[in-house]
Amino acid sequence: MTMSGRPDEDTLASAVALATRAPSLHNTQPWRWRLGRGTLSLYADRGRRLPATDPYGHELLLSCGAALHHLRLALAAAGWAPVVHRIPDRSDPELLATVRCQPREPTDRDVALAAAIRARRTDRRRYGAWQVPPRMLARLAEAAAEQGVVLRAVLDARARYRLVCAMAEAAALQRANPAYTAELDAWTGRRHGSPDGVPSASVPPVTGRYGDLPVRVLPRPALPQPPDTTDADDASVPMVLGTAAEDRLSLLRAGEALSAVLLAATRMGLATCPLGQVMEVECTRDVVRTRVLDAATYPQAVLRVGRTPATAGPLPSTPRRPLDEVIEHAERVPH
Repeated sequence: MTMSGRPDEDTLASAVALATRAPSLHNTQPWRWRLGRGTLSLYADRGRRLPATDPYGHELLLSCGAALHHLRLALAAAGWAPVVHRIPDRSDPELLATVRCQPREPTDRDVALAAAIRARRTDRRRYGAWQVPPRMLARLAEAAAEQGVVLRAVLDARARYRLVCAMAEAAALQRANPAYTAELDAWTGRRHGSPDGVPSASVPPVTGRYGDLPVRVLPRPALPQPPDTTDADDASVPMVLGTAAEDRLSLLRAGEALSAVLLAATRMGLATCPLGQVMEVECTRDVVRTRVLDAATYPQAVLRVGRTPATAGPLPSTPRRPLDEVIEHAERVPH
């Protein structure tokens, strides 16, 4: 702490380091942070948007929202209560949030959630036949509700069938788009040492479905599937995050809720993986809104939740860009 009661630069930089562990589409890490005197500003890095995969920038905003939630937890665990102003300047579409801090004693929950940031992984492998108990699904929904977002487990057979059909249609439409396949090839299956993208060590071989759920097929897999399991064994539960509106603020809050859900799942020993394709195609996104959710709720993210079998090995940590690439200092920015 500084003499003025503000966090010092090292504290803020450490919090940003944890924030950058947030998930993002193909690990693009589309964020920038500006450090002021005891304050932080979060900016979208539009240069890291994937136009064929994320044509409207929805997943970019979700990624930034997840990073903002990670930052909030990191600051809380360090003894600071973050005061967040979301979309503070509507004339600057890249500025998503400003954060200032007030001293506050961290709670055990703050520390545990911050620890979950380092433990969380996107697990693209098949899951086991173990069924996620309703009480765990309810706790995940509570984590989303704390961020003002609805999380719905798709348990009804008819709704699940509609979701599965929409997911399969989205995958087929994207496979037919050369620009999409070029982005997928460029950002996944990267070699060791790359600071972004999805490394081969995090990519398992897939046939395109786990159970009935279509999953994205990524190039150059090098991660073994859990032994003694089959695709048919996978008992994943699909869950949909939804908001009452679809503006930038709603998308940012949905990203914060996504972070909260993933970290809550990590603490419960659950495996998670976003299923982004159905959200990346406008017509299938609309199907989820009108035929899976009630038409008044806008879907923002779909993920599968389950548990990998005991035979599955640990997942490697995916790389992150150096801090000096994502942090700039306000006093050094030319006006």
